[in-house]
Amino acid sequence: MTDAPVTEADIHLIQRIIPHRYPFLLIDKVVDIRVNEGCIGIKNVTFNEPHFQGHFPQAPIMPGVTIVEAMAQAAAVLVGISMDVVGRDLLTYFLSIDSCKFRRKVVPGDVLELHMTVKRGGGKIWKFHGEAKVAGELACEADIAAMMDLRD
Repeated sequence: MTDAPVTEADIHLIQRIIPHRYPFLLIDKVVDIRVNEGCIGIKNVTFNEPHFQGHFPQAPIMPGVTIVEAMAQAAAVLVGISMDVVGRDLLTYFLSIDSCKFRRKVVPGDVLELHMTVKRGGGKIWKFHGEAKVAGELACEADIAAMMDLRD
């Protein structure tokens, strides 16, 4: 009997794959995981997040850099599952962010879906196309590249 493929990661599995913790863990779960192909990260945006204290107190907007970081975290979870390194010391480093565009504000109460598609993977260097969406509407898109460093 073989194990069923992992198609979803809850917060506990996410924390076994990536080292991020509060206040910089920016995803709540990852669904529709397709090994070496893509996934959808989920971020429930709440007013209680620390960046809203200064960005902006009277009109809270999720900073664009945190949207891109959330995309990268979802991609890192996909890589951790694809490379079968759950529970090991995997660090992910940004190499590039290209063609990044912001299309709409992301505000408290939104559910941000981070659609990540592998453009190149399988080794230390991975490339992705990401689209962040709220209720099906494009909020941000970017092409990102990252280096995976398995430290153990």
